[in-house]
Amino acid sequence: MKPKAIGYVLGAIAAASYGMNPLFALPLYKAGMNPDSVLFFRYLFAIPLLGIMLKVRGRSFKICRKEILPLIVMGLLVALSSLTLFESYNYMNAGIASTLLFVYPIMVALIMMLVFKEKLKMQTILCMLLALGGIGLLYKAEDGTTLSLIGTVLVFASALSYAIYIVGVNQPKLKNMATLKVTFYVLLFGLALFIFRLCYGGNLHVPDSEQWYLWGNLLALAVFPTAISFLCTTSAIQYIGSTPTAILGALEPVTAIFFGITVFDETLTSKETLGLVMIIIAVTFVIAGGNITIYLVRFRKLFPRLSLRRKK
Repeated sequence: MKPKAIGYVLGAIAAASYGMNPLFALPLYKAGMNPDSVLFFRYLFAIPLLGIMLKVRGRSFKICRKEILPLIVMGLLVALSSLTLFESYNYMNAGIASTLLFVYPIMVALIMMLVFKEKLKMQTILCMLLALGGIGLLYKAEDGTTLSLIGTVLVFASALSYAIYIVGVNQPKLKNMATLKVTFYVLLFGLALFIFRLCYGGNLHVPDSEQWYLWGNLLALAVFPTAISFLCTTSAIQYIGSTPTAILGALEPVTAIFFGITVFDETLTSKETLGLVMIIIAVTFVIAGGNITIYLVRFRKLFPRLSLRRKK
């Protein structure tokens, strides 16, 4: 298999595995576990896996003093993003929540424009309007009911936290650190948020011995949406670059929707489907940037114009 093909396969696996969050989280909710408990075990099980990866690759666990505070902030941002997303599953379909979350690249573009004075392209503005239109279709169903306002705010808070993390982790203090090491410490410091919440007002729900299979769900959350997704994403970027890998991220909400419909009997109307497609298209164009023009030109060349003039 050619290197590019391997990269695309890895990118697809990374996106699809991250979209498995609802598949493993919702049965835990049904068994009575709360988001804090689920995420506590997810982070707790994922940290040793990443530590083993660091050790196998011969990376050092040592960090500089100036890197500690940025890592703490990044860890809290990721933990907050996870918490608000998992909380939103209590208020709306997991597939819709995962798709709404996929507006975070648009938020990244806005942050870069407002904070770092990057020029906002007309294409990005149009995509934002398209995404807002898609969200509007999702917000009000055909029968007149609307999405939960609390759930929508939670998903947007999750997207904003993750967008700030993406911008922050690329700043000079962390940019030169190995990605695997950054992720290890981000999860380690992020775990502190759930420990704090569980110690002060929260309840740690542990699966009963009779529900041993739920431990499998917790382990699967640590392995698939965390360790495997991260490892495949990093490898895919090495093979095909960050832009194609990010475009493949559109498979995340698609996977979540697929499992929501097939496993949890969630339903989508034609109006909601149109809204989902609009959001995915808008974000894909934002991520692709100027490269999308190249792709469209190449596609157009596959169908050369036929001359309509008759030969004399």
